[in-house]
Order: sequence, then structure tokens, then C-alpha cells
Amino acid sequence: LCSIEPTNCLPVLVNVLSNAFLRLFNSTARIRIWSSPFYRMESSQVKESLFTFFLTYMLTLAAGLPPHFAMSSMEDYKVKS
Repeated sequence: LCSIEPTNCLPVLVNVLSNAFLRLFNSTARIRIWSSPFYRMESSQVKESLFTFFLTYMLTLAAGLPPHFAMSSMEDYKVKS
């Protein structure tokens, strides 16, 4: 009836119990539920903005790390370690 993940199991359980109670009281109505536990990005502009942000961040990080290591090596050379 439901998968191992708890995000999907609770809505299925609520649906089964709700429909059982409706049948118990001789109702012809049925309750349908669905779950979308994860946010979906439908807009391509949002995806493009996120990609641009992360690309800029990674390029900045990549540009800043080599000088840091070079300075560390120079300090080691100066103190003759």
C-alpha cells in the first residue's frame, strides 16, 4: 500500500482510513489525496538563476584557493620549516 518512505506512507494511510469511515457510514463519496513532498522547480528561469549563482560561486572559490596554498608554501619557506 505504501512505500518505505514516511513522506508517502502518511497520506496513503489517511486516505485508507477516511474512505473506510465513509463506507462505514454508507456514503457514496470518496476522498482522494496526493502528496508532493519535494519542491519542484517548473520555471526554467529559476533553474538558470540557481545554475548561474552556483557557477559564479564555484569559479570564485576556484580562483581564491590556489593563492592561499601558494602563500602557505611561501610562509613555510620563510620560516625554513
